[in-house]
Amino acid sequence: MTATMTRPTTEMVLRSRTAAELMRPNPVSILESATLREAIAFLVDRNISGAPVIDEAGRPVGVLTQSDVLVHDREEVDRIVPREFESGSPLPRELWDSFQMERVDTTAVRDLMTPAVFSVTLDTPAWKVVEHLRDLNVHRLFVVDDDGVMVGVITAMDIVRKLAPAS
Repeated sequence: MTATMTRPTTEMVLRSRTAAELMRPNPVSILESATLREAIAFLVDRNISGAPVIDEAGRPVGVLTQSDVLVHDREEVDRIVPREFESGSPLPRELWDSFQMERVDTTAVRDLMTPAVFSVTLDTPAWKVVEHLRDLNVHRLFVVDDDGVMVGVITAMDIVRKLAPAS
């Protein structure tokens, strides 16, 4: 016999009215001219799965995610075959079979990013932000000011953090 637990039904309420209340201000971002190597260090050092890509004026032009990096790496890795070694090499030839070498990828972020920019304004109603995330099937939305400059970001987790039981 299996015991089943029933949870009380609790209605959840979003405790924000606008995108401005949901967003995290001043999000970290990557310049579109950054190299893949710089972008990987950026994502790893900050322990984030993706970041907005901006142009020199601070306007969002795309998103770079770990998935974009992985797809590119799978498609573009350039393996290096070592040259014959001169006598006196510090490593015996038989050890080279246990190494893998590849060229450093200097591809620009602009060539890897997903160029779609999904954004909302500061005064977009919170319910509409939730609808956009759901309908677009994305994990993050940019928040832009009247000049189109990115001032914040809203992720699905930001929405979850603003949910509370209805009183």
